[in-house]
Amino acid sequence: MMRRFALVPVYTALVIFALITLIPFVWMLTSALKNQNDYFASFFLPRGDGWLGVAWDRLTLHNFRRLFTEFPIGRAMLNSWMLASVTSSLATLACAMGGYGLAKFSFRGRHQITSCVLGALIIPGPLLIAPGYKLLWQLGLLNSYAGLIIPSLAPAFGVFLFRQTMLNSVPAELLEAARIDGAGEFRIFFTIVVPLVRPMIGAFLLITFLGAWNNFIGPQIVLQSPEVFPLSVAINNLRGLYATEYGLIMSGTLVSIAPVMCLFLLLQREFISGLTSGAVKG
Repeated sequence: MMRRFALVPVYTALVIFALITLIPFVWMLTSALKNQNDYFASFFLPRGDGWLGVAWDRLTLHNFRRLFTEFPIGRAMLNSWMLASVTSSLATLACAMGGYGLAKFSFRGRHQITSCVLGALIIPGPLLIAPGYKLLWQLGLLNSYAGLIIPSLAPAFGVFLFRQTMLNSVPAELLEAARIDGAGEFRIFFTIVVPLVRPMIGAFLLITFLGAWNNFIGPQIVLQSPEVFPLSVAINNLRGLYATEYGLIMSGTLVSIAPVMCLFLLLQREFISGLTSGAVKG
C-alpha cells in the first residue's frame, strides 16, 4: 500500500502534463468545427444555451466538406503519402546498408569516410539550399519528386546512427559463421542484420517519414506545379489573399496529423516486438 501511495504524485504529474499536451489538439479540433464568427468569439466551444452552456447546434463539419470539395486536398494527401513513403523506405535502406558497410567491413578509406559523415553532421541545412537548387537545375530534376527524394536518400545522421547500432548490436562472430555456411552478403544483411536492428529501423523509418511528411521548404523550392504539391504546401495555400479562414486551416491541419498519428501507433507496437527479435539460438 505504501508503494502505491508513493506512485500517486508521479501519476498525478503525468496526468497534468498529458492534459497540458492535449490542450493545443483540443483547441485545433474545436476550431475546425466552428464557423468564422465563433472562431473569434470563443476560445474552445461556442457559448450558447445548450448543455454546459455550449451552442452545440453551431458546430459543423462544413470546413471539412469544403476542404475536400473546393480544394485539391485529396490529391495533396496522395502526393504526401507517396513522397513520404518512398523517401523514408529508400533512406532507411540506404542508411542501414551504409552503416553496415562502415561498421562491419574493412577497406581502405573507411576512417576517412566516417570522418566525412561526421563532418557533414555539423553543416547547417539552409546553407545547402542554393547549391542544391543549382545542382538539381543542372540535372533537370526541378518540378519532380526525384528532386526531393534523391537528396534525402542517405542523410549523414542516419548513416552514422546505423553505424553505431551495427557496432553495438551485430556480433562479428555471427556474420563470420554465416559466411562460412556460404551465405552471401545481401542474404546476411536481410536475414541476419535487419532483424537484429529492427527497433532502430522502425524508429528511423518513423523519423524520416515525419520529416518528409512535414517538409515545407523543400517542396516550395523544387516543385512549381500545384498538382504535385504535398499536403504541407497545399494547407499553406488555403490562406486567402485578403482574408484567412482559420477554421478551414485547422481542419486541414487535423487531416494532415491523423495519418502520422496512425503510423506512430502502428510502429509503437513494432518497437516493443523488435526488442526481443533477432536473438541467437544455439
